[in-house]
Amino acid sequence: MNRNPWTPEEIEALTRLYADTPTSELASLFGRPGHSVYGKARKLGLAKSPAYLESPAACRLRRGDNIGKDFRFPKGHVPANKGLRRPGYAVGRMRETQFEKGNKPHNYMPIGSERLMDGYLQRKISDTGYPLRDWRPVHRMLWEECNGPVPAGHVLIFKDGDRTNIVLSNLVLLSRAELAARNRMWTIYPRELAEVMQLAGVLKRKINRRNECEK
Repeated sequence: MNRNPWTPEEIEALTRLYADTPTSELASLFGRPGHSVYGKARKLGLAKSPAYLESPAACRLRRGDNIGKDFRFPKGHVPANKGLRRPGYAVGRMRETQFEKGNKPHNYMPIGSERLMDGYLQRKISDTGYPLRDWRPVHRMLWEECNGPVPAGHVLIFKDGDRTNIVLSNLVLLSRAELAARNRMWTIYPRELAEVMQLAGVLKRKINRRNECEK
């Protein structure tokens, strides 16, 4: 329900004045908010006249308007700091605190260095600055040296669970599905039974691989 309905006199005045009068002035005249005037004009099918829309009162940008002219640099303007940023330029103690070309951080490690990450031993094989490329797990390098690349969708695990026991006989290649089943097995069965089932799986996989090689 409209709590402040438009009177017939107001509607007649709005119809007569809307086309060429700023809406803000009409709002003051009728004592109503601007959105109320806009809404009533829309319902009545009223619109601003072309002459009003071309006038400054419409607050529209028109061809030839040069908004912001007073705030732009003039053509040919010379920046205040032109020529200051030349090679070797330094403000204050900047030059004293800059890293020298070829500087190495204090924690830099050369190629061939080893480190522990999440319990896995890694070795630095390159110096690109991209850690995922520069550092590789030692156990994976050992496996690939003897067996070739780890197939897609497979992972290497340590048979005895000791990530520092990096010998070929302690590495087991599993598919993601086998790894998920193995993880479930350790939570369902007693440890002794789970170990037997794990060894049986390792033996079965070795037999299958040997049979594939003999075909």
